[in-house]
Amino acid sequence: MIQIFTTGGTIDKVYFDANSQFEIGDSLLRELLAEAGIHEGYQLAELMRKDSLELTDEDRQCIKAAVRESDAQRILITHGTDTMALTAEQLRQVPGRTIVLTGAMQPARMRRTDAVFNLGFAWAALQLLPPGVYIAMNGEVFEAGKVRKNLQAQKFEAAP
Repeated sequence: MIQIFTTGGTIDKVYFDANSQFEIGDSLLRELLAEAGIHEGYQLAELMRKDSLELTDEDRQCIKAAVRESDAQRILITHGTDTMALTAEQLRQVPGRTIVLTGAMQPARMRRTDAVFNLGFAWAALQLLPPGVYIAMNGEVFEAGKVRKNLQAQKFEAAP
């Protein structure tokens, strides 16, 4: 059984016209998993609904505690991309699990989102990777502590 935790981030953003801005809404993860052909073999739990720039050290401790308390050996976490690498690095303190973080550069509700691809890719990577903490985004897998988000290129890359 794969444990999935949601934390918010762009993947779950909704555009609120009255406010002229994006906000974190209800997660579409069950729909996205079904669209990717994944219908069973997971447990889903929402940990929080935050943009990753708003995540605090306490939030990261909450994520780490949820991972530690889970019985699952394989854990998928949806997370905002801006601080995903920081959370992944914190999770390296949890040994003996395969943990994959993923998200989206465009909200799942948008037509040109990368959410479904990233989710399916992360699901596959999670089942193939050895224990450790990884980021799976846009067809690439990076080890925690060896990755950064390139804001200009809008992609993840190996850290120098």
